[in-house]
Amino acid sequence: MTGLPERPGLLALVGGAEWTPGCETFDSELLAASGGNEVLVLPTAAAYWHPERAVATASSYFAGLGGTVRSCPVLRRADAEDRVNAGMVRSASFIYIAGGSVLHLRSVLKASPVWQALVDAWTEGAVLAGSSAGAMVLGDTMVDPRGGALTLGLGLLDQLAFLPHADGWPEDKTRRTVTLASRGLRIVGIEERTALLRQPDGTWRVSGEGAVTVWLEGRQAGLEVLAAATYPPLEPPGALSAQRLAAGGGAGPSPS
Repeated sequence: MTGLPERPGLLALVGGAEWTPGCETFDSELLAASGGNEVLVLPTAAAYWHPERAVATASSYFAGLGGTVRSCPVLRRADAEDRVNAGMVRSASFIYIAGGSVLHLRSVLKASPVWQALVDAWTEGAVLAGSSAGAMVLGDTMVDPRGGALTLGLGLLDQLAFLPHADGWPEDKTRRTVTLASRGLRIVGIEERTALLRQPDGTWRVSGEGAVTVWLEGRQAGLEVLAAATYPPLEPPGALSAQRLAAGGGAGPSPS
């Protein structure tokens, strides 16, 4: 132990269409930053859409980048409680959360040993990537894809909510999300094949084919406003303050 403060690893929030042509630039960077060649894929959000196909796609894709893929089969709540799965996540140097159902993903991972293992691994330097649902769930506030309302995320990062597939997200849902955002909450729209990267020093930048748009208090803002989003969160992961709840970051529908 060096006695130095813990420093989280590189974090990638991907707008969707993961593991397809156009993502190679940032995925190569993530693989290099991990210091290894293995990617641990959590296909949790794809549990109802042939998760094995998501893993196969990732395996073929990362092979082209010189990497290998290992699947962590967390598909239901019992899997997230499994200590073997938690140990697999805790020891990984590069963890990738696939897209799919964000509500299922949240309900499976919330307050589980696998979730805690993921937080601990990233906190101590592992690379973490989440695409689409895998990105949405990481904020303390989460966008409900059914209508654009706000609900609770898992709380890895405070004062952030993510809108993936922003290049195809309906305008009315976007407007509703931005309007409902409470004071201080950053809404971040990320287009497909695009990654918003959080560096270990807390700075943010964009990589990939598309664009990232940030809204703060109803207005578009630059990436610099993300610096005020805190890690570790000021509140326990998965919790929002009474003030945030009252101002529009409410709990919303319960996970399915």
